[in-house]
Amino acid sequence: MKVVFSLGGSMVCPDDIDKNYINKFSKFLKEISEKCKVYVVVGGGKTARKYVDVARKFHANEFFCDVIGIYATRLNACLLMASLNSDHFSPFESIEDASKSPEKIVVMGGTHPMHTTDGVAAMLAENVRADLFINLTNVEYVYDKDPKKYKDAKKYEKIGYDELIEILNKGEMSASANNILDLVAAKTIKRSKIKTLIMNGRNFENLKNAIERKKFIGTSVE
Repeated sequence: MKVVFSLGGSMVCPDDIDKNYINKFSKFLKEISEKCKVYVVVGGGKTARKYVDVARKFHANEFFCDVIGIYATRLNACLLMASLNSDHFSPFESIEDASKSPEKIVVMGGTHPMHTTDGVAAMLAENVRADLFINLTNVEYVYDKDPKKYKDAKKYEKIGYDELIEILNKGEMSASANNILDLVAAKTIKRSKIKTLIMNGRNFENLKNAIERKKFIGTSVE
């Protein structure tokens, strides 16, 4: 079984680097890698936003800001690799190279401007013919609007590809934008009909249940 995780930067660096979470997540990866081939694409989180915010004050264009954000994702990926005691000193920088890796746990960050690490993870899932693509974020479900701002936000336990794309079309595409998933990812999982779950990344027992096809808390995209 092949599982691709898109690990949101909000998990790794919500305000500052979350060492405890990274340590727990790496232990979880080691456990499931006994039965699965695992790929993880790590986001930039607050690390990326801090650097991008300063770059914009220097009047850097959005392409340059995207590049800065990509470096931040790779920096966060390095921390996960360190916690996994990886033999490598840098994460994979292309989907092609990550796909060819014989390692049980493959880690990478961003690749190119104009899409987030969610997009990279979805394309990686497509390329390796993953059985499951899991987007790990800091909310339990997909909502039709931001549940932190709107009390009447509707949650989805199941959602279709087209409906998800419609919700995402209302989001932003600037460098370091913080959406539940990016459009590149949504369109990729749609065209290849990749089984996708969107769920909170801090409940490891729940994640294990999802991988083992047991009842879980989260949104299934189909």
